[in-house]
Amino acid sequence: MEESVIYQDILQKGELKGEKREALKLITRLLNRQLGQLNSFLIERIQELSTQQLEALVDILFNFTTEHDLILWLNQQEELRA
Repeated sequence: MEESVIYQDILQKGELKGEKREALKLITRLLNRQLGQLNSFLIERIQELSTQQLEALVDILFNFTTEHDLILWLNQQEELRA
């Protein structure tokens, strides 16, 4: 069973979800240190980002000086998805 394609696919998806969950924890922690405690609305918006967008956020988060900078960046990401 462990060698089946379906099993391997399920296992891989689970690993990716775990990696994304850990990345979200780290990004949230870094943003909290950079900007102060984020509100739940912003955390939800960050959780909706794709893996690619999370990687981009890591690259830019230290450029943010206010929560407003983060909001503007999140708005840009939403515009790109639309």
